[in-house]
Amino acid sequence: MSFPTPISPPNRPARVPPTEAEAAVGGARSVVAEPVDEGLVEGTVRRGKLFAADMQSPEQRLPWTVIGVLAALLAYSYWPSLAQLPSFWDNPQYQHGWIVPVFTVLLLFWWRKPVGPVTTSARAAGVGLLLLSFVMRLWCASFRIVTLDMYTFVPALMGVFLLAGGWSMFRWSWAPIASLIFMYPLPDEATRYLLGPLQTVATIVSTYSLQTLGLDAYRDGNRIILGDGQVLGVVDACSGLKMLTIFVWLAVMLMLVGGLEWWENLVIAASAIPIALVCNAFRITTVGVMYNFNDSLEGLSTSLAGMGLLEKGQSLAEAFHDSLPAALLMMLLAVGFLVLEMKILSYLVVTDDLAPSMVAGGGGIPRMRPGGPAPAAMPPGAVRPVIATPPRSAPGFPTIPNTIPTEKRSVSPPPGGDGKMG
Repeated sequence: MSFPTPISPPNRPARVPPTEAEAAVGGARSVVAEPVDEGLVEGTVRRGKLFAADMQSPEQRLPWTVIGVLAALLAYSYWPSLAQLPSFWDNPQYQHGWIVPVFTVLLLFWWRKPVGPVTTSARAAGVGLLLLSFVMRLWCASFRIVTLDMYTFVPALMGVFLLAGGWSMFRWSWAPIASLIFMYPLPDEATRYLLGPLQTVATIVSTYSLQTLGLDAYRDGNRIILGDGQVLGVVDACSGLKMLTIFVWLAVMLMLVGGLEWWENLVIAASAIPIALVCNAFRITTVGVMYNFNDSLEGLSTSLAGMGLLEKGQSLAEAFHDSLPAALLMMLLAVGFLVLEMKILSYLVVTDDLAPSMVAGGGGIPRMRPGGPAPAAMPPGAVRPVIATPPRSAPGFPTIPNTIPTEKRSVSPPPGGDGKMG
């Protein structure tokens, strides 16, 4: 597993360690050229060494000390709500909550940059975020809105980073901190408003899917009536809300670490909800197919019950619906859709670093964005296109000459003339 890292231009020389004067001002940070591609372990070790070197400088150590103290005070202030999170994470709908802060810490560590100068406007904005979070918390407490009171921890933590590290730190830290919102449960009102439409969509799509497969099925409210009279109820647990919350968080994480263009992130964000709904409908459809062939699967159910994998008298469809393999299968299916979508997006646009080589009509294979298509090789005997372009150069690419051949032509004077213009 590797995280995308900024790729330095080919002609940029490797940076050298700082001088003694620079070390006295900026600390004993050992500055080396960042590798083009590095693994998770190598990147973690390198960033750990850089962080340890930065902490030797008072200018770098002070902001992180302030962040640590203020974050500890903030956690103490929000401790009653933070202590309730494990109980929420026991709910199958929010079982992904425990991994959210882990990913946030990893992203903050991976994206960390040296602390720059902190301006007065940054300190004022940080104090403003803290005051706004405090006012929102008082308002939530007056109306006993517990969930929104939990949410105010996120902008308050942003204010701490902005106050201590300035705008330069806020630019790379706000997105990982904002992702902490996914470790909290949805408000009760939002859950009630979402469950009904999600159940209806899941029932309609699953019914049409079963009918498309040639099975007898029709919809009665949030129930699917199968051909043999078997009733498949789409209850709250089948609404897809659990799949929706988990997959939206996964899509956000992919947008943060994928290094994609803004429009690609927009497409992924817009497709996260439909993909989650389709995967949930696929699970319900699979259960409906199993119920339709319940008699044929009875022997397999008896064998699995004899091995202790199923409860005695439980059908395979009932066991599959709420099983861990079904949840993993739906998640893998959703991630597969997302990866396929990214692959398609990578073929839609030619990256900027490919354009000069394409115009030149020659040269080696240019560097492509990860996941993008490789340029087609020229077949033997093929003639490269000749494109008229003025001489120019681009960073990292050689000067492109004008490839149109020129030849001298003699113009004969018209008959009866000497070739001179009067």
